[in-house]
Amino acid sequence: MSHITLIRHGQANTAARDEESYDRLSELGHQQARWLGSHLADTRAHHPRVYCGTLTRHLETAASMGLADVVQDPRLNEIEYFTLAQLFEAQHGVTIPEDREGFVEHLPMTFTAWAEGRIQDAPESFDQFETRVSSALAEIAHGAGPAIVVTSGGLISMVMRQAMGLDIPAMARVALAIMNTSMHRLYPIGTHLSPVLFNAVPHLEAPERQFAQTHL
Repeated sequence: MSHITLIRHGQANTAARDEESYDRLSELGHQQARWLGSHLADTRAHHPRVYCGTLTRHLETAASMGLADVVQDPRLNEIEYFTLAQLFEAQHGVTIPEDREGFVEHLPMTFTAWAEGRIQDAPESFDQFETRVSSALAEIAHGAGPAIVVTSGGLISMVMRQAMGLDIPAMARVALAIMNTSMHRLYPIGTHLSPVLFNAVPHLEAPERQFAQTHL
């Protein structure tokens, strides 16, 4: 197996409350991606294979990073969290929050209800999400040479769940922690991929860039 570096996309449209409106980078998101691309170039990171989801924010992040020959795979797309949240509100009266503090409680509740099948007419089931993520990562891992994957926080949290055996609340805490353009690396240890890097933002650690360490 080859090692995989997962990248969360740059900051998107933080004012959005639906999938379509959210799916574009902010100016800061583009800058975060440019800084990450420069960091990878400066450190001579070797990633002969590059993948991303098909969402606009994935493609814009890869482009601003300067990545070339990107393979697009819809299995690397984010869950439709806003759609799930709207259904959860309509069916169970759980209000969609307006700030990050609200999402700290909302996200694990939504994930739990989704996994238990209590959100009707969801775009995909929790099991379907889990299956597509595991199949995509397995294919990438068995390719030749290190790979870089531009994707989203929910998907990265699912990868960590699968790698570490996390329950749903722990998976939700991981998702909440993931910063924009953060790096997460998986290495093959035995027959499994194991995390050796989580939520790394070396390109945002200089004092004048710390303002760009965003979660939303």
